[in-house]
Amino acid sequence: MIFRQLFDRESCTYTYLLGDPSVGRAALVDTVREHVGRDLGLLEELGLKLGAVLETHVHADHVTGAGELRRRTGATCHVPRLGGAPCADVPLGDGDVVRVGEIALHVLATPGHTSGCVSYLVSWGDAAADRVLTGDALLVRGCGRTDFQEGDAGTLWDSVHTRLFTLPDATRVYPAHDYKGMSVSTIGEEKRHNPRLGGARTRPEFIELMAALDLPAPAKIAEALPANRACGDAGTGPDTGPERM
Repeated sequence: MIFRQLFDRESCTYTYLLGDPSVGRAALVDTVREHVGRDLGLLEELGLKLGAVLETHVHADHVTGAGELRRRTGATCHVPRLGGAPCADVPLGDGDVVRVGEIALHVLATPGHTSGCVSYLVSWGDAAADRVLTGDALLVRGCGRTDFQEGDAGTLWDSVHTRLFTLPDATRVYPAHDYKGMSVSTIGEEKRHNPRLGGARTRPEFIELMAALDLPAPAKIAEALPANRACGDAGTGPDTGPERM
């Protein structure tokens, strides 16, 4: 399996490329509109044809490149069913599987940051899944905020503890964002060291902590939400700054 982690400095977003070289097919997860050219160039260099563009949720901090990638490559757009994106070719729910050659992306419902968040547990051929793309549900030593898009701190706690922290400790964690230069973790590390969700912290303490964050609204929310509900094909406007989680 070809696996690449790509970064957008403006919104601190990670985009993931997963490719099966045996069939020349690939998927992109959580794309950024400004980097469509970069992503297509990398696919060409690697000899891969884009088959699927997936979102972990409807983002509030950047505009997805999904719609443009669909027009330019014929790839299908996959968006969580509960995310409010009627533009999707394939609405995804818990238990669905997106296959790209021998790569399987198993959909895990992990709401809480928003009501429609999912994570993708990735397996390759007959091997056991060894990594999970957690979107904003679980970041390296953090998590997504829960104060908009029907977010709920208690729901996020439950999602992480029942859907993610029950995975094997060695499972690699690849988040959708990072603001501190951390690119990857493991489930075991986050269970032990995540200051919001791990260690000895309790569910009521987490809910209290999230309620006290008092963060400003994401700078691009007015542009990003309508655009991303249309797979990036609406709500254009100037870049402003990253959503802080």
